[in-house]
Amino acid sequence: MAKTRPVRGATLNGESRRFNLPERQADGDWLDDRETVDEGEPVLRTTVTVEHPRTIITRNQSPDIGFDRSINPYRGCEHGCIYCFARPSHAYHDLSPGLDFETRLFAKPDAPTLLRAELGKRGYVCEPIAFGTNTDPYQPIEKDWRITRGCIEVLAETCHPLTITTKSDRVTRDLDLLAPMAARGLAAVMISVTSLNPRVSMTVEPRAPHPEKRLAAVRRLTEAGIPTYVSLSPIIPAITDHEMEHLMERAAEAGARGTFFLPVRLPHEVAPLFRAWLDTHFPDRAGKVMSIIQSIRGGRDNDPNFHTRFRGQGAWAELLRTRFHIAAKRFGLDGERIRLRTDLFRPPAGPQGELF
Repeated sequence: MAKTRPVRGATLNGESRRFNLPERQADGDWLDDRETVDEGEPVLRTTVTVEHPRTIITRNQSPDIGFDRSINPYRGCEHGCIYCFARPSHAYHDLSPGLDFETRLFAKPDAPTLLRAELGKRGYVCEPIAFGTNTDPYQPIEKDWRITRGCIEVLAETCHPLTITTKSDRVTRDLDLLAPMAARGLAAVMISVTSLNPRVSMTVEPRAPHPEKRLAAVRRLTEAGIPTYVSLSPIIPAITDHEMEHLMERAAEAGARGTFFLPVRLPHEVAPLFRAWLDTHFPDRAGKVMSIIQSIRGGRDNDPNFHTRFRGQGAWAELLRTRFHIAAKRFGLDGERIRLRTDLFRPPAGPQGELF
């Protein structure tokens, strides 16, 4: 395993053949303006490109996802989680799912305005909107761009329910909006904590906040009356799976209402990126990790099929589920998922909203 903190998650900027993406060499400086790391090698600077989409609510009809709409204020994610299933989406921009995904980001500053317009359309039917389903809404650039906050302001104004999934304690900066919404049954948050070992965490998720900060955020959110859950996803066999019960115990101590987990998924370009990362940081167990993953995924690096892609199959998957259910009952984390209210929604004021 690497002895120093990696500055990025992916170890390469590999080729994506699905969209004829040529392999490219990354360049630039690091976000914090340091020009070199300890070894004297150049590091990467994060760049942000403004994107102007025509709509901001994304719809899905997946039979194994518990929401039908979501908002992604950003494309790409600086947290650099090596396992991120959203990495392949960068290939649509002729960019690499590797280092480009972590360093060449897109921001959508028009999102709150677009959201207001879409909520005001005739015939809009209110259902919870999910944030953090593709890339993290509270990644570092949210501090300056505040697009996620702008969207929450619109939802608070219209009494529209929302859910947030993040691995950042930055979500607590919006307590002033989320707490009143939660009091009316309109908001819930899920914090992702995949490892309590700082060295493992900084290798798997190099630019995400320290796990203790995330657990502190769980406590703050809970104390503010916001229903808060902890995601252990993804569980990486032979790297993080042994922490499951301890993670759940800490989640319960922090006041979480429940927990959730998925075995690691490696769709499309994520698989070769993950293999290269294993060879760099865990060469002593790379073969073992991939062998177990393939046993969970029907002999492949990834299972893309509905209904089985999130659960996994085989003895390892069943063992994880058994351990999880036993621990959930032991720590009181097996309660019902919260149901958010939709009956309070009122279309936004304005030329469109006044029609209702």
